[in-house]
Amino acid sequence: MTTLLIAIAVLAVGTFAFRFAGPLLQTRMPPRVQNLMTISATVLLVAVVATSALTEGHGFAGFARPIGVAVGGVLAWRKAPFLVVVVTAAAVTALLRLAGVP
Repeated sequence: MTTLLIAIAVLAVGTFAFRFAGPLLQTRMPPRVQNLMTISATVLLVAVVATSALTEGHGFAGFARPIGVAVGGVLAWRKAPFLVVVVTAAAVTALLRLAGVP
């Protein structure tokens, strides 16, 4: 139990250090590095969304979830309110599953 608490404390301190160092280092980075950091954050977010949308456990999640995520993505791209995006994506996924789409 002590090891777990130490690990949690180290991760908390590390996270705080990263969040604190970001604004301090941003003014010292060249514009090209700032651009790469922005792009890398976007790529990481897209990878997490794709993994969550397409997989469940060790296999394919079926077609209903990716279609729901795609509908939510289109609504977000069209600048719909966040609540509308989430509820519509969930509703589309639920209706597709109700219709028998895996």
